[in-house]
Amino acid sequence: MNDRRFDDDTPLYVISVAAEISGLHPQTLRQYDRLGLVSPGRSSGRGRRYSMRDIQLLREVQRLSQEHGINLAGIKRILELEREVAELRQHVFHMRNELQAARNAVARRGVGQTRPGAEILPVRHARVTIFESGEPPR
Repeated sequence: MNDRRFDDDTPLYVISVAAEISGLHPQTLRQYDRLGLVSPGRSSGRGRRYSMRDIQLLREVQRLSQEHGINLAGIKRILELEREVAELRQHVFHMRNELQAARNAVARRGVGQTRPGAEILPVRHARVTIFESGEPPR
């Protein structure tokens, strides 16, 4: 038996079903796809396949448009910034974990090694500058 797992990112729904679930017209979904607001997966025949996360995003685009009067270009920028913030939060999370692991390693290494002048002092704050080659931030 097929043991395939489905989650919120699994593209399952054809455009007519996604339109019905989201409460939008199929042409609106096509327009959002053309503008890059919601980019569904594609089937082998190139038909759009929407995930539950895509459908939630469709609803959010519609809400921002109708309730807040934001135009589609503004919504696209908001979505880009939200993605960027999520990526940065994840990056900070991993950096904190790496920093804590480094602190723990230094603390373990310092146990029992007490040469005069070689004491390990706790570091509470540090400034780190990371230089990356590639595309500069916007």
